[in-house]
Amino acid sequence: METEMFFVDTGRPDQEAVEKPQKVKGQQEIVVVNKERPFGKFRPKGKFQNKKFDQKFNPNQGRVFRRRGGKKFQGPAPIDKEALEKHSRGTGADATGVKGNFHRAKLRKKEIYHEFATEQAARTEILLTEGEGFIEPDEGEETAEYTQGEIRENVDITAATKAFELKLDFGAYRMRYTRNGRHLLLGGRKGHVAALDWVRKKLHCETNVMEEVVDVSWLHLETMYAAAQKQWVHFYDKKGVELHCVKRLHRVERMEFLPYHFLLATVSDTGYLSWLDVSVGEIVGNFHAKVGRIRSVCQNPYNALLCLGGAKGVVSMWAPSQPQAVAQMVCHPAPLSAIATDSTGLNLFTAGQDRCVRVWDLRQLSGPLHIYRTRTAVQELAISQRGLMGFAMGNVVEIYRKPSALTAVTPYLRQRVEGHVTGLQFCPYEDVLGVSTARGFTSLLVPGAGEPNFDAREANPFMSLSQRREHEVHALLEKIPMELIALEPNKVAEVDVPTFKERFEAKRKMMLMKPPKIDFEPRRKAKGKGGSVQRAKNKQIEREKKRKEFKEDVRELQRKIVEEHKEKDVVAPAEDFIPLESKSKSVLDRFRPKKKQKK
Repeated sequence: METEMFFVDTGRPDQEAVEKPQKVKGQQEIVVVNKERPFGKFRPKGKFQNKKFDQKFNPNQGRVFRRRGGKKFQGPAPIDKEALEKHSRGTGADATGVKGNFHRAKLRKKEIYHEFATEQAARTEILLTEGEGFIEPDEGEETAEYTQGEIRENVDITAATKAFELKLDFGAYRMRYTRNGRHLLLGGRKGHVAALDWVRKKLHCETNVMEEVVDVSWLHLETMYAAAQKQWVHFYDKKGVELHCVKRLHRVERMEFLPYHFLLATVSDTGYLSWLDVSVGEIVGNFHAKVGRIRSVCQNPYNALLCLGGAKGVVSMWAPSQPQAVAQMVCHPAPLSAIATDSTGLNLFTAGQDRCVRVWDLRQLSGPLHIYRTRTAVQELAISQRGLMGFAMGNVVEIYRKPSALTAVTPYLRQRVEGHVTGLQFCPYEDVLGVSTARGFTSLLVPGAGEPNFDAREANPFMSLSQRREHEVHALLEKIPMELIALEPNKVAEVDVPTFKERFEAKRKMMLMKPPKIDFEPRRKAKGKGGSVQRAKNKQIEREKKRKEFKEDVRELQRKIVEEHKEKDVVAPAEDFIPLESKSKSVLDRFRPKKKQKK
């Protein structure tokens, strides 16, 4: 009799099929173990069904039961320690010296919030999919030997299109990128002004103002820009239509725009500093710097101060609310040729005629931290978002890595351009260095220069029309007053403890002041005119008189102090406010509850 193969489900997938002889037809037997559980609408829904536990198969333990709804993964995923150290804000505040349980609990809660923010920042690093990439040379090679043609051949086609050259005949040119790195503005010395979307190679406007253009600058968005022409500063829109002309800004040499304050800072050839509030069209600061001829200008993004490089090798920092320099640093023994700050505002880079580039610490106003020796004097300086430094010497551009304790002798990249370099700037969020020369504009590829991950709320390269409108409204609402521009911006939120203590102690002494001792000695009279009793009586009368005057003066001062504190505490009532208690009688007095008289 033939035999057939049957699979017997024993609940163990590693068991092989069991060969079982078949019985006579009609008496066939199939063993089925652990049937599949019904699902969907075929699942039994009786009231005696066990919903508390669910079955789970384990090949080593057979059928096991676990509570339904239990977590598959116990506890949060571990966090990388390096990411935590990267986003850490340092050691927490010590609450041992804090008096009062309320303030101690408040400080502990604040530290918990800081710790939570650090963990969240470390966890969200996985969303930053892009990373910076530098050129890694082979053995025996240097990256400075690579040309732009070789770099374009070894990158993708999208990055290769970002390297181009524009040959223009109205130089020398000044250039400026927008904050999101999407748009480019060019201004030629012979009057040529052009605005374009350089990524898509789309021209917004191009015009010749028939006047010398010294410098150009974007405003808060790519819809408006300013051009410092021969006499005054002119404002244009995206299509090249002139919007305004400010004649109080006369013969401007350099311009810097402060995006968070909506201020256009200008420096004239006569040494005058001016700050124009573009949101209201008013000049909020205008005074003479008295530092001689100003050769270079840059802004500090940390505190919005304007840094000026003079002919005496001194860098001075200015705020629109003070007619004197906030701070000064002697950086070079020779005249300065270029200055720049990094994106964090912590380091200052200066170049002088002594063929040196020095790095300074702006937090402590000390240094130099590093010194770079160059063959000739550096005329233009630019710092990228990732810390790369661009030097322009004549028609040669050199890029160096981040400053370190072991300063590199050879540059990261070197490129020779056509014409004398008159402008240099790294494009934000792109590995691109823009170079404007006397004969046009050149875009160079610099791998590892730009920030690979952008914050859409800060600067969005892919901003739509509606997003741009919302961004402009929010920026105006969150505009920072120019009075808050200072060397230490965090001091605004601090309390001047010594001055507060002095004022408090002076008021306390005034309230508890006692009359001083009064020494009065009446003049001696002739013999027989007045005795000792009369002299003592005169002394007492004079002492009482002066003590009374002193008490009246102290009482008047105390009354003024009390009134001053009452004015701070009392809020002015509204016009329709009806006081519950008043000395004057009113028709509403009958609705007041009557006071019960004590028996």
